[in-house]
Amino acid sequence: MKLAIGVGIILLCGVTVIGSAFAEPTTAPTYSKSELRQMIHDARSADQYRALASYFRSQQQKFEAQALSEKQEWDRRSQNVIGPAAKYPRPVDSSKNRYDYFTYEAAHMSQQATHYESLAADAR
Repeated sequence: MKLAIGVGIILLCGVTVIGSAFAEPTTAPTYSKSELRQMIHDARSADQYRALASYFRSQQQKFEAQALSEKQEWDRRSQNVIGPAAKYPRPVDSSKNRYDYFTYEAAHMSQQATHYESLAADAR
């Protein structure tokens, strides 16, 4: 009995270690609004501008992934727009609105990243 429990624990640990080895690395830093505001205010060197550009690019990629997911949900919900799903606000409308929001935010983050990349190039 103890052997079976020990083997089960070892297998569980092995699966956890293997799963974490294949997981995507989360190298994208997360900043609070006040930290980001302070970084933008203090940025003067090319390295600081590159760090800001990198942050905004990672945010852009995050929003693009969310937009893609929401686009798939929007397509799925578009298949059923009769019955209770036909009443306003329809579920398909909320998916479309979320998709629009995520694409807008991705475009905004792209503009920010491009701005800081140009500042980094000029600061050299």
